[in-house]
Amino acid sequence: MKRAVDSMTAGELAALGKERIPDIFQSSRHLIYSSPATLAFNSPGAQGFGVKRAGLAVPGSVMLLVAPGCCGRNTAALNALGYRERFFYLLLDDTDIVTGRHLNKISQAVREVVDSLEEKPTVVMICITCVDALLGTDMERVCRKAADAAGVPVRPCYMYALTREGRMPPMVHVRKTVYELLEKRPRKRTAVNLLGEFSPFMEDMELYAILRGLGVKEIREISRCRDFEEYLSMAEANFNIVLNPECRPAAEDIRRRLGIPSIELTRLYQIDKIHRQYELLGGALGTMIDDSPWYQAAWEKVEAFKAAYPNTRFAVGEWQNGNAFELSLALLRYGYQVTEMYGTVTPDQFVYIRKIAEKSPNTRIYSNLSPTMLNYDRGDSEVDVTIGQDAAFYHPGCPNVPWNQEEQPFGYAGLGRLFEALLAARGGQEPGEPQGRGKTAADQPDGISGEKERREKKIPGGSV
Repeated sequence: MKRAVDSMTAGELAALGKERIPDIFQSSRHLIYSSPATLAFNSPGAQGFGVKRAGLAVPGSVMLLVAPGCCGRNTAALNALGYRERFFYLLLDDTDIVTGRHLNKISQAVREVVDSLEEKPTVVMICITCVDALLGTDMERVCRKAADAAGVPVRPCYMYALTREGRMPPMVHVRKTVYELLEKRPRKRTAVNLLGEFSPFMEDMELYAILRGLGVKEIREISRCRDFEEYLSMAEANFNIVLNPECRPAAEDIRRRLGIPSIELTRLYQIDKIHRQYELLGGALGTMIDDSPWYQAAWEKVEAFKAAYPNTRFAVGEWQNGNAFELSLALLRYGYQVTEMYGTVTPDQFVYIRKIAEKSPNTRIYSNLSPTMLNYDRGDSEVDVTIGQDAAFYHPGCPNVPWNQEEQPFGYAGLGRLFEALLAARGGQEPGEPQGRGKTAADQPDGISGEKERREKKIPGGSV
């Protein structure tokens, strides 16, 4: 007998409204299932950027992990990415956890880390876990004491899964932390920072060319800073562009401390909304942006896929570089079907859920965090291609585009590259050719690139 799985249709959710989100979609109301979508968050050693890897975004930084052994072991997964020499451990035993005596060891441990290195680190990040959240540890005070002892800046990275639904979840906090070492400098009118991600955006992203066309000469991202001085030069920006909403508190902190204002742009896959966003950016900067070449190039790729596979049925997950709800709405607006979605329903998503319900009220939305997903059975689901690694998990063997590469998509470049990947996943045939087996997630590259290689890359035709 097929066991129940918690889900609702888009129409049912839209009818309830954001004020009455069912308990099945609220992780604070039930046990949490660490599905493939949440592994990237809950396991800091997993592929992508968890708190530990993100905390090392500052060039020349090292990290002291203060945690029980069970929390430290998965850090070894990051060694293959070039972090072996940047992690140090202060492992806690039962007595440490019960009494908090490890707090007296942190300053000495930081000093030993600094003394053991041939070159003094630019900052020591102290990564702590839920143990200290439960103890109520004042990590700001601990870090000040450790900095005085070691003679280098020391900053906290909170790996608190307990705070994921609070005002400052771990990945929001770490985005703020990595910019806290910036000190006030004279601002340059021709310098701009891109904030929000820990790996570079696609090198053909049109925003680079648009900014250069507006007279910007220096476009800086923390992931492209090759040394600490280049990182510190981010304080010279005339303004910041926030490309991930999780970076809003960081941008506000920079505005408050350094006087650098910010503009926020959203990663979108609806081509008309991308265009409208650039119109608004031009208005904010007092100019007009001609984005027609990039618009046309992206639209041609959307049309090429539609000509080859006009009736494609999608299952869209959330473990991918996009908002699962916005991406699903985009696919529906392009004329495709979205039969299933796997995502975290929050009040903010209802701007998309209501529109999805208008176009496809029977699209079924599953809660990735519900333990009932253990019972998920694809059965007779009508899905031709999946997007996201969680969707690939639920539909093994179905053509899949993981779309969680480290090179970050954005704007028209991201939209065009997505539809190129979809065409390749379904077999890559031109219109009229017979359909092939297609590619699954196992056929796709993992997108992991070395830290050194990433920092050495420059933006074509521009400064980093």
